[in-house]
Amino acid sequence: MMKKTAVALTLLLSGAVLTGCAQSTLTGTSYSRGEARQAQTVQMGRVESVVPIVIEGRTDGIVGAGTGAVIGGIAGNQVGGGSGRQIATVIGAVAGGVGGQRVEEMTSRRQGVEVTVRLDNGSLVSVVQEVDPNQIFSPGDRVRVLGQGSTMRVTY
Repeated sequence: MMKKTAVALTLLLSGAVLTGCAQSTLTGTSYSRGEARQAQTVQMGRVESVVPIVIEGRTDGIVGAGTGAVIGGIAGNQVGGGSGRQIATVIGAVAGGVGGQRVEEMTSRRQGVEVTVRLDNGSLVSVVQEVDPNQIFSPGDRVRVLGQGSTMRVTY
């Protein structure tokens, strides 16, 4: 009975890791709730270059590490007996926490682009954003650079 409960809890918590690792998209056409209905400056320009990049995943989240620690602790608790079981539980929790954090980082990693744009006023800006299959930029494309504070995005 104990093993069935442990397996069920492990599956439930594994699902929580994957759900918790989901992050909002960083494309040029996605907006956070706070950005909706906010004025933005619009500048026009031409794309100078497009460089593929990788946007690193989250390493500051507690969902992956916490869930991994719980799963590892449960798995470790199934090993041995007495003080050996306690040591295995601690080792399992630590290893699970480290593994869970790595899983969270890998699952939240995104493919991105660095788009360098020569604005109509002559200045050059570079914006990093997630790849959007509906917005593939090429050198020479006429684009809009939208900005609000320190946030900028490139769109058609």
